[in-house]
Amino acid sequence: MNSVAQKFVWIGAGAVLGVALSVALTVDASRDAKSTIPVDELRTFSEVYARIKNDYVVPVDDKKLIEQAIGGMVSGLDPHSNFLDEQAFKDMRTTTTGKFGGVGIEIGTEDGYIKVVSPIDETPAARAGIRAGDLITRVDGDSTRGLTTSKAVEKMRGTPGTKVRLEIYRKDERSTITHTLTREQIKLQAVKAKLIEPGYSYLRVRTFNELTVADVVKALTDHHAQAPLKGVVLDLRNNPGGLLDASVGLSALFLPKDTLVVYTEGRMDGTRVRYTAAKEFYARRGPDVVAGAPEILKTVPLVVLTNGGSASASEIVAGALQDHKRATIMGTTTFGKGSVQNIIPLSATTGVKLTTSRYFTPNGRSIQATGIETDVLIDQLTFDGVVAPKTQREKDLSRHLTGKDEKAEAESTEDLTEEAQEAKLNKAREDAKKLKGFDWGNEKDFLYAQAVNQIKGLPVVRSTIEANSAAAAVSATVPALPTTNAAQQKVPNAKPVAKKDSPAVK
Repeated sequence: MNSVAQKFVWIGAGAVLGVALSVALTVDASRDAKSTIPVDELRTFSEVYARIKNDYVVPVDDKKLIEQAIGGMVSGLDPHSNFLDEQAFKDMRTTTTGKFGGVGIEIGTEDGYIKVVSPIDETPAARAGIRAGDLITRVDGDSTRGLTTSKAVEKMRGTPGTKVRLEIYRKDERSTITHTLTREQIKLQAVKAKLIEPGYSYLRVRTFNELTVADVVKALTDHHAQAPLKGVVLDLRNNPGGLLDASVGLSALFLPKDTLVVYTEGRMDGTRVRYTAAKEFYARRGPDVVAGAPEILKTVPLVVLTNGGSASASEIVAGALQDHKRATIMGTTTFGKGSVQNIIPLSATTGVKLTTSRYFTPNGRSIQATGIETDVLIDQLTFDGVVAPKTQREKDLSRHLTGKDEKAEAESTEDLTEEAQEAKLNKAREDAKKLKGFDWGNEKDFLYAQAVNQIKGLPVVRSTIEANSAAAAVSATVPALPTTNAAQQKVPNAKPVAKKDSPAVK
């Protein structure tokens, strides 16, 4: 490189250092007067930047270098913080309000690869049997190693009718699976509702977007008009979350006005907030649809279904209704995504999604990395004797933020013989095949059936299937809903299922 070119490179590097120093000064002034500016570290950054510009085998665009540096810095903090380029901004808008051509997967990152957070119901991904926790290692033959979520989305989305090939690694089976999927128009329908029978309503909430609360109100109003409601099953299984406003609004449907739903704690100004069942917290984007809901929703018997794929906004709803003893939570422990991300603009077209605080339930329980434990643990998924495969949770992700209530859990297979481990893997593979395209809330859904029994005051069976057993069932009585006077019938030889006490607000 000639001296003139080299001079310009170092001037550019100096400018980068100058900008970084000004940022450090701003942070120093607004956060902590005792903090020092990391001059040596910034000088190292400047030197690396210059070396790449001078010595790398091919020329590299300045914008690309800076965006990659920012992306690496932010994504290294935790699994949910990341840099948002122009395309990522558009994708976020689509997720909350629109529709698109794709395969129907909510994604994140883990270990440098793209991770499935949750497949969307009734999409190519769900029908193919792709599961939460699967790692997408290749898209159309190209490795996803180091790929940002926005770039991965760009690769998987496309014109409906076209095909995309996904190579997936499944950790619990230690196997790689290839799916060739046909893209479809993915409509983010938030709510699926049906009348189980007159007086009993089933709602599957798939995501929390701008229309979620309005859709729930419409469905329950219609059901109540046909016959006064006697019970509601709210299904939040595999719901990856969404808008905070929507989760507060959904909770407000079933809680008294101004009841505490969730609160946040963080370091930044404005991150210590108490969200209550009041319209200023859930109706900032439109009309107060909660006000027009049937009043009976405040007292009707309510069961909430959760599993390891229930995350973020789903956990806010489950935690609030559980703490206020308004519902019985059935299923398995939720994902444990109890952190709050703020979108901080960097320019007119870019920004950074940064974790700024943690969520706490009304009784002061940290959701982060612990999740919401159910009142009634039921892990069997179908009447065919198939147990839902274990999904990864927040605590399993690398670099996850710890929660103050997080418990150390470990599962070891070292004591199993090689044959036993292989048998366990084979059973998991067979179970996964049976669960392909599973339709929630039908006659094959064991947990759904138990929830219906619960709201009717009928016996509830908690059943687990052992790895090598045909169908070993354990029966148990279930704590009665706080809002119903129906006598709970007992199952012979049943053992009571104890509800856990919630810690006091701290």
